[in-house]
Amino acid sequence: LQAYERRFPTCPLIPMFVASDTVNEYKSEDEAIHVIERRCKLDIDAPRLLKKIAGVDYVYFVQKNSLNRRERTLHIEAYNETFSNRVIINEHCSYTVHPDNEDWTCFEQSASLDIKSFFGFESTVEKIAMKQYTSNIKKGKEIIEYYLKQLEEEGITFVPRWTPPVASKSESSTSHPRRPVSPAINIPESATKEGLNNKEILNTSSSPSEPTAGTPDDKLDADYIKRYLGDLTPMQESCLIRLRQWLQETHKGKIPKDEHILRFLRARDFNIDKAREILCQSLTWRKQHQVDYILDTWNPPQVLQDYYAGGWHHHDKDGRPLYVLRLGQMDTKGLVRALGEEALLRYVLSINEEGLRRCEENTKVFGRPISSWTCLVDLEGLNMRHLWRPGVKALLRIIEVVEANYPETLGRLLILRAPRVFPVLWTLVSPFIDDNTRKKFLIYAGNDYQGPGGLLDYIDKEIIPDFLGGECMCEVPEGGLVPKSLYRTAEELENEDIKLWTETIYQSASVFKGAPHEVLIQIVDASSVITWDFDVCKGDIVFNIFHSKRAPQPPKKDSLGAHSITSPGGNNVQLIDKVWQLGRDYSMVESPLICKEGESVQGSHVTRWPGFYILQWKFHSMPACATTNLPRVDDVLASLQVSSHKCKVMYYTEVIGSEDFRGSMTSLESSHSGFSQLSAATTSSSQSHSSSMISR
Repeated sequence: LQAYERRFPTCPLIPMFVASDTVNEYKSEDEAIHVIERRCKLDIDAPRLLKKIAGVDYVYFVQKNSLNRRERTLHIEAYNETFSNRVIINEHCSYTVHPDNEDWTCFEQSASLDIKSFFGFESTVEKIAMKQYTSNIKKGKEIIEYYLKQLEEEGITFVPRWTPPVASKSESSTSHPRRPVSPAINIPESATKEGLNNKEILNTSSSPSEPTAGTPDDKLDADYIKRYLGDLTPMQESCLIRLRQWLQETHKGKIPKDEHILRFLRARDFNIDKAREILCQSLTWRKQHQVDYILDTWNPPQVLQDYYAGGWHHHDKDGRPLYVLRLGQMDTKGLVRALGEEALLRYVLSINEEGLRRCEENTKVFGRPISSWTCLVDLEGLNMRHLWRPGVKALLRIIEVVEANYPETLGRLLILRAPRVFPVLWTLVSPFIDDNTRKKFLIYAGNDYQGPGGLLDYIDKEIIPDFLGGECMCEVPEGGLVPKSLYRTAEELENEDIKLWTETIYQSASVFKGAPHEVLIQIVDASSVITWDFDVCKGDIVFNIFHSKRAPQPPKKDSLGAHSITSPGGNNVQLIDKVWQLGRDYSMVESPLICKEGESVQGSHVTRWPGFYILQWKFHSMPACATTNLPRVDDVLASLQVSSHKCKVMYYTEVIGSEDFRGSMTSLESSHSGFSQLSAATTSSSQSHSSSMISR
């Protein structure tokens, strides 16, 4: 510990560690507890361009050291203060005495990185963070040995163990090597939270809530499966591993947790191809609409908080989180008229995201895998008003989105006090509900839920809501009619809907055989940087970058008449005139990049000349066999998988002016992005390719 403390306030062996200041310190009266909080100033080894865009030269971290001399433990916690709303970095270190040998010190370390957004350079920041962290780990042992040697040179080779200030003679003369028993002492709340409880935090962080690095690629640990995934047959385990490996190969970076992958496999009866398709579509959807951050960045309108009669209420007998919805008391027409369809959809998404969080929490609490929740729907009060056509349309849309992106999250649906009008509603919505989901529905008419096989079979008596005859007060809003003064016009709602779902910076485009999608970028100053980030949602494409001194004709949207296909949710723009010749009218500035379905690609290009640059996504045709004009069987089968020769991409491009990075043209790097926050561990990104540093 004395060697460690010599690293402060600054350490010449760590060039990036510029300075540190003590901002808070606490010592217990007997000096057994010492908690010190420092604010550290770091000079991160990052590209000059990135620092300039971010507007900072240094970043600040807060480090908290909690020493317990009585228990002989030291816990270190560090987190970033700079850009904490964009990047979240947490690190925990633990020094403890080995239980079998008091002369040995055990060291544990864990860290997490969550990049929400960083000016379009998320992948670059991830690489810098991983590089810096790896470097610090390698150098840690060297630094502590340096200061230990320094102490030895000063004649300090032994530090006496802490003893209580007041001890009886019998206690002081005993020769037992046993560690002293800790008497009760009063410790401030901050010291308790940040100091003593860190042991529990560290133990939790080392639990196998995610596949560990030591887990074999071809087999999962049996205890891990039982604790976090549930019963899996060897075939199901193999499907999970194969799909996870495919994601690791095609999406270098963050991948979903095993629990999330497993939901999609179960939804498709462990058919890997079908599960992979819907999983990739869902992960792309999450990225496009920023669903990962909806709980942190979106606040429901007050109308929803007052009149949406739904909320979380304890858990059922199986430990599943319980969601209560008083649909019969809810004014669906009023909510749709006051808020619009999109706001309701977003609110339901936030409920599902909260459900995922609660499942993870209950898994830890109950010590067994809990991957779904129970929904209790009370239909008392349901009438023909609830069958208002726009309201039913909104309900069907919500069901469609939830079915596609939250499969196997509904463990059981209890429908209570179903009135006579319910069969009409059921006839309308049941075709949109998956067969596996429908099997989980239990419907009770009148007061049938109070008899045998009713509510008590699934929910403990102590938590049955008061409005169902139970004794537990339920804090779910009672609903009621939405005042007409809160209604908005169709035009206002339409504009609001557009605002809600156009917050994404990404655009969608369709790519057809013979009809590529092209984006025009005009460059005034040479040495500017064109950056891009795109996902291949469907099919295989070829990505090209061209330069032309003259401007193409105004963009024309392809009517796609030759294909007899409409393009909902994605446009198709062609810029390069059919009469233009490559090498004469325009030139290729990067080697073509073939991108497979499901891949996520980021890259950048440093422009050499002013003029017009064209980014092109082109349909990728399978090459025929070299020895014959006939296509191979594999090629034919592969071509049949691309429906109507259509591909789809979701992309974002940005230009950084030369004045923002002069002298740093080689500083930009790009890499493969992670899919989403539903991810297990952050891994180092793959190396970048080509002169423009395209990477996959």
